Amino acid sequence: MNILDNPLFQIPGYRRMWFSILFSNLGGQITMLALPLTAVFLLDATPTQMGFLTAMEIVPFVLLSLPGGVLIDRMRKLPLYIAGEIFMGLTLLTIPAAWALGWLNMPLMYAVSFALGTVYTIAGSASQIVLTQLVGRDKLVQAYSQNAIAGSMAEVLGPGLAGILIRVFGAPLALVMDALLLIGSVVMLKGIHIHEVVPPRSTWKDRSFKDDLLKGLAFVKSQKMLLEMAAIVGAWQFFAQLALSVQIIFAVKDLGLDETLVSMSFVALGIGSVLGGMAGPKLSHKMGPGPALILGIGITSLGWIGLLLLEGMLPSIALFSWMLICFSWGATLLFVNFLSLRQSFTPTDLLGRMTTTMRWLILLPAGPGAILGGWMAEHWGMRSSLAAAGVGTLLVAFVAYARPYLKSLKTLPELKG
Repeated sequence: MNILDNPLFQIPGYRRMWFSILFSNLGGQITMLALPLTAVFLLDATPTQMGFLTAMEIVPFVLLSLPGGVLIDRMRKLPLYIAGEIFMGLTLLTIPAAWALGWLNMPLMYAVSFALGTVYTIAGSASQIVLTQLVGRDKLVQAYSQNAIAGSMAEVLGPGLAGILIRVFGAPLALVMDALLLIGSVVMLKGIHIHEVVPPRSTWKDRSFKDDLLKGLAFVKSQKMLLEMAAIVGAWQFFAQLALSVQIIFAVKDLGLDETLVSMSFVALGIGSVLGGMAGPKLSHKMGPGPALILGIGITSLGWIGLLLLEGMLPSIALFSWMLICFSWGATLLFVNFLSLRQSFTPTDLLGRMTTTMRWLILLPAGPGAILGGWMAEHWGMRSSLAAAGVGTLLVAFVAYARPYLKSLKTLPELKG
């Protein structure tokens, strides 16, 4: 069946948003490889520096999520989403420009990573609300799963494209292609028309920014489901970042993979995302979104544990690909249900603050996890970071299942108020 025959594509604007996600994710695959490979091969980055590079992308979530949520609820979301795509493209172009001028260094890499994190914090939150506005709350699981298929297509095509670009032009110049793909994303988004009622300036200009921020925090605090998910997904983020911060330098320096083999391995991300995106709605319907979320956490742990247990028994590229398949499969299943659950019942006027508050809560542990992962890799070997990630995420899955609330969520809750 052609994926474009899905009923979601009959919703005005969704087709354009889907292709925008495809273009943006395709460019993102290039950046996901080109940025760390630039650090490893051109700047000879250490594991600790790679940990900081990952952490710098997470810092904006900690600093900007809460005030950003207030601003998002006071603004139209689609123009904010589009502006983020444009800013990201311009930011990425600073890397090849600095490389050509001989100015490329790790502080610049940290700055670019921070800027990208800022876009993900503000525009990324806005994009989730745009999706809710387009498809409605009752179709969120299907929409996030369909979006995951766009992401998985990018993950299948992107690494091969990235490998060719990096091999022919070098990692820094490969980022130019991401900027071009982001232009395509913007063109798609500008054709979407959403009727959105935002509070007129007169209704909030005299309102306390602090009070609005606290109202968002109070809403999240009042919802047991949101707090439970924040604790579980936040713990998963901490342990996952132990491995994610060093996985590429591990592939290069410990497994002996070059740029081309690393790029080929990352096709496995797309395979895992296809599994998660296609199976997600069926699993959510059969098990319920809560248990499906827990299952996704457990699947991610199998990649890191399997990589270490099977090392020496399989070729390096197969081991690394196995890890990536498990991560993307599990993470897709995890986040399809996590995002759907939290968006399904939040009042419209609180969507921005709820989204950014939840992202803030789950990513607070991610930065320390990334830094710790780099430090452990440098002092105890990179396998220590991978082992801690595998065991830690598996424990999170067991704890989540042992608690009665999350596994009892068999359907999406309804809108409050």
